[in-house]
Amino acid sequence: MSAETDLIKLYSAKILELAADIPHVGKLDNPMGHAKKRAPLCGSTVSVGLRMEDGVISDFAQDVKACALGQASASVVAASVIGRSRTEIQTARDQLKAMLTDNGPAPAAPFDGLAVLEPAREYRNRHASILLCLDATLAAMDAAESPVSA
Repeated sequence: MSAETDLIKLYSAKILELAADIPHVGKLDNPMGHAKKRAPLCGSTVSVGLRMEDGVISDFAQDVKACALGQASASVVAASVIGRSRTEIQTARDQLKAMLTDNGPAPAAPFDGLAVLEPAREYRNRHASILLCLDATLAAMDAAESPVSA
C-alpha cells in the first residue's frame, strides 16, 4: 500500500466529518475545573472547562487546536462526556491508548465512536493529539475535585 493510500485511509470521510462538527466548543463561565493539555510533538492543544455534580460531569466546554485526528477524537468524546464519572473517562482513555499502542479493541460504549481512529495506530506521532481531549478532561476533573488553595 502506498503512503498516499495510507493517508487517504487515515483521513477518512468520517474522521473529517467529526473534525468539522465538534460539540461543546467554547468556554464555560466559572468552570469548577479547567485544564489545557498540549501534544509536544505536533503542538496540538485542547483546553477543557467543566462543572461536576454528584461525581459526574454536568457541563463541559472545550477549545480544540489540533489536527483532524485530534479534532475527531475531541468530537467523539464531547458527544458523550456529560454525565460521565472520572472512572468512565479514565477507562475510555486507557482503552483508547491500548487501541492505539497495543492493538487493543476500540473503547467501550459510550466512547465506542473512537474506533474510527483505529487507522492511526501506525502513526505514533499522532497518538498524543488523539489522547488530548481525554487527558485534558481528566486534568480538569482533578482540578474540579481539588480544594482551592488560599
